[in-house]
Amino acid sequence: MLTAVYGSLEAGLIYAIMALGVYLSFRILDFPDLTVDGSFVTGAAVAAVMIIDGAHPVMATIAGMIVGFLAGILTGILHSYGKINPLLSGILMMIALYSINLRIMGKSNVSLLQEETLFSKLADAMAPIDQAVKSVISFSPTTWSVIITMVLLVAFLKLILDYFLKTEIGLAIRAVGDNEEMIKSFSANTNFLKVLGLGLSNGLVALSGALVAQYNGFSDANMGIGMIVIGLASVIIGEAIVGSKTIVRATLAVIIGAVIYRFIVAFAFRFNFFETGDIKLITASIVILALIIPRYFEKRREKKRKLARKRGEQVASAKTHS
Repeated sequence: MLTAVYGSLEAGLIYAIMALGVYLSFRILDFPDLTVDGSFVTGAAVAAVMIIDGAHPVMATIAGMIVGFLAGILTGILHSYGKINPLLSGILMMIALYSINLRIMGKSNVSLLQEETLFSKLADAMAPIDQAVKSVISFSPTTWSVIITMVLLVAFLKLILDYFLKTEIGLAIRAVGDNEEMIKSFSANTNFLKVLGLGLSNGLVALSGALVAQYNGFSDANMGIGMIVIGLASVIIGEAIVGSKTIVRATLAVIIGAVIYRFIVAFAFRFNFFETGDIKLITASIVILALIIPRYFEKRREKKRKLARKRGEQVASAKTHS
C-alpha cells in the first residue's frame, strides 16, 4: 500500500507539469488545444532518442521541451494566421505529430531500461541520503530522488509561471483569453500572444513527457492518448478542492489536482473489478464527477440562499405591516 502511495505521489508530481501546460491553454487562453496528446509523446520521443544516442539526460529533457514548444507554436500559427478553428488546428497538429514522433523514434517503442536517465543519475547521487533515511524510517520509498527532485522542479515551474502571468506580456495573454476583442482595441498583437501562450503550454507538456519516459523507462507512440483528459481532470479536481480566485491559488490547485488524480487511480486499481485497460474509463468517470458534483452543491447553496432571502423579505414585510 505504501509503495502505491509513494508511486502515486511521484507520478502525480511529474504529470502536474503537464497539467500546468493544460491549465495555460484551457483556462488562461480559453483554447481547447488537443495538441497535448501529440506534444507529450514528442517530448518523450526526443528525450529517449537523444539519451540512447549518448546525450546527457538533462540536455535531452530540455531538447524535448523545446521541440514541444515549437509544436505548440505551429498550432498557434495554424489558428492565428491560418484562420483555422481552434479545435481543428489542435487535432490537425496532434495527427501530424503522431507521424513525426514515429519518425523521431524510428519505431513505435523505445526502451530506456539499459540507459542512464535523469532519475537513475539522481538515484545514484542521493544513495547516501536514502540509506540514512531508511535507517530512521523503515517505510520510506526505494529512493527519495524522484520525490525530492520533482517537488523542487514543480515548485520552481509554478513560481516561474506565477511570475510570468503577472508580467506585462503575461497579463496580455490572460486578457486574450478573457476578452480578445478588448485587448485588440489596445492595439495588442493577439495572434502573437496566442502563439506564445500555446508554445509555452506545449513546452510544459513535452517536458512532462520527457520526464515520464525516463521515469517509466520507455517512450511509446501511443503514450499520449487521452493525456488531455488527464490534464483536464487534474485542473477540474484541483479547482473544485482548492479554488482558483488568484493565479497563485489556481496553479497550486492544478498541482494538487494532479496528485489527487493519481491517488484516485491507484485507489481504484486496489479493487479487483478494474483492469489495466480501464484507466481511460476511470479518467473519464473522474472528470464527469468532478464537473457534476460541484455544480450540484452550488445549486443547493443557491437554493438555500434564495430561501433565506425569501424568509428575510417575509419577516421584513411582516414587521412593516405590524
